[in-house]
Amino acid sequence: MSQTQHVNRRIILASLPKGAPSARDFRLEEVPVPTVGEGQVLLRTVYLSLDPYMRNLMDEVGPGYAPPVKPGEPMVGGTVSRVVESKHPGFRPGEVVLSNAGWQDYAVSDGKDLMPLGGLARPSLALGGLGMPAFTAYVGLLDIGQPKAGETVVVAAATGAVGAVVGQLAKLRGARVVGIAGGADKCRYAVEELGFDVCLDRREGKLAERLAAACPNGIDVYFENVGGEVLDAVIPRLNNGARVPVCGVITNYNAESLPPGPNRLPLLMTTVLQKRIRMEGFIILDHYATRFEAFRRDMGAWVDAGQVKLREDVVEGLENAPAAFMGLLEGRNFGKLVVRVGDA
Repeated sequence: MSQTQHVNRRIILASLPKGAPSARDFRLEEVPVPTVGEGQVLLRTVYLSLDPYMRNLMDEVGPGYAPPVKPGEPMVGGTVSRVVESKHPGFRPGEVVLSNAGWQDYAVSDGKDLMPLGGLARPSLALGGLGMPAFTAYVGLLDIGQPKAGETVVVAAATGAVGAVVGQLAKLRGARVVGIAGGADKCRYAVEELGFDVCLDRREGKLAERLAAACPNGIDVYFENVGGEVLDAVIPRLNNGARVPVCGVITNYNAESLPPGPNRLPLLMTTVLQKRIRMEGFIILDHYATRFEAFRRDMGAWVDAGQVKLREDVVEGLENAPAAFMGLLEGRNFGKLVVRVGDA
């Protein structure tokens, strides 16, 4: 079903997931298009961003950096939207903006969360390669990881929205880059298109042994966005003074209990101490005021010069957002995942 002028379709969180989200945790409903008050704009969603952090917002107690989504509320998310109606002096009908309209056709904003996108040729890139995921890669790698020429950088989810940019920026800094991805096609893309030196298929087994062989001089920077067996394989290979920016641990997002097997915390803490590891978590929302302008300038120049390549995985139709999101958590997407909700 496509967008109409009078009906607002929206995806509601029907229930809190127990473990991995399922189709029954979402509900598509139709309500009237909201009305606009003074100082507000009516937005129509063109593209919706799907990102792993959304799973954290589906827990009864949210992650702290954003309020949780409660059952009966629309799912939240970044969007590229077109202004349909405006009673705000700063925005005009027809203008394309970056917004937070969530999983729905229409939303009302007071303008404080909107960013005009001007003549951006591919507006959807504002949700990925020129937006939050790439900004996460930029801050985490350059500010915390600080790779130097000749060092070894390892990143998992290597062809995802964050990992693909991490690897390319590390190459621009002269580092040797080892990626980890799920599937031979993704690994081939990471090496042949993105310029990674090596990419390991995590599905092949014996990851620790293969990672050790791929990193004969150890690991200087590990960009942590996955956790689980990847982190287990990385810990013994970390060099003295290694840096570990932590932007996510997607393996744990659906966990209802501690992972099986031995307690890994003593090994991790011993490694952090003895090898003087800098392991720093960060939430990208904290860095917009100080770093976003530099990111937008630098990334725009790198993309224009062909030094950074961006890939999108576009799903058609708002009604397909839940299935696409569930696939994202399983690593089925190939590139930045966005939903085309309506016509531009």
